[in-house]
Amino acid sequence: MAAISSPCIRICVIDEASGLCEGCGRTLAEIATWGTMAEAHRTALMADLPRRLKEAGITERPAAPPRAATGVD
Repeated sequence: MAAISSPCIRICVIDEASGLCEGCGRTLAEIATWGTMAEAHRTALMADLPRRLKEAGITERPAAPPRAATGVD
């Protein structure tokens, strides 16, 4: 099984105001469908996550690079 790229940093808390995960910046819908997305779509979304978090005012999070995982995050 090929590794699936993921921005997950295991801080899985949804910000009520923005609907974004405070750890990675994805929405619940994106998290739920992450494993079925094409890698190009995942890559494009990951590139946009820092902007989303900044616009939502979510800045208190550990700096961690996206990681490759063997499961679906």
